[in-house]
Amino acid sequence: MKSIKIILSVMLAAVMVVSFSQAVMAQDAAAKVKDAMKLLQEKTAALGAAKVDGVSLFFGADEMNGNYDVVDEVAEAQSCTATLFVKKDDGFMRISTNVIKDGNRAVGTMLDPAGAAFAAISKGEAYYGQVDILGDKYEAGYEPIKDASGAIVGVFYVGFKL
Repeated sequence: MKSIKIILSVMLAAVMVVSFSQAVMAQDAAAKVKDAMKLLQEKTAALGAAKVDGVSLFFGADEMNGNYDVVDEVAEAQSCTATLFVKKDDGFMRISTNVIKDGNRAVGTMLDPAGAAFAAISKGEAYYGQVDILGDKYEAGYEPIKDASGAIVGVFYVGFKL
C-alpha cells in the first residue's frame, strides 16, 4: 500500500511539473509573439502612415506589395514568420510575407475567413493564439492596420511555428 502511495505521489508531482512547464512555455511564446509584433509595427511606422491605393498597401511612400524588406528583417531578428495583408473586397490578402507555400512566398493567399483571427480583425480587434496557416500550426498574433481615418486597411501578422 505504501508503494502505491509513493507511485501516485510521484505521478502527481510529474503531472504538476509538466503542467507548470507548459504554462511557462505558453507565456514565453506569447511574449515572443508580442515582441515580434511590436518590432513589425515599429518598422512600418518608421516608414510613415498606412494607406491603400487599390490593393496596394503603403507605409508612407513605400509600397509593401512584393517588398519583403520589413518582413524579412523582423523574421531575421525574431526567428519568426511575418506578413502584411491588404484589405481586398471582404477579405485580407498577403502582399508581403516570408510564409512559404509550395516553395514560394505565399503572396496572394487570403487570411482564412473562417478563422478566429479574421473575426477579431473584422471587429477592429487584435487576435493572439494558436492558428493553422496553410496546414502548419503557429503561435501567432494579428493586429489591424488602420489608415489615418481609422479604417482597417490591412493586417499585421507574426508567428512562431510549433
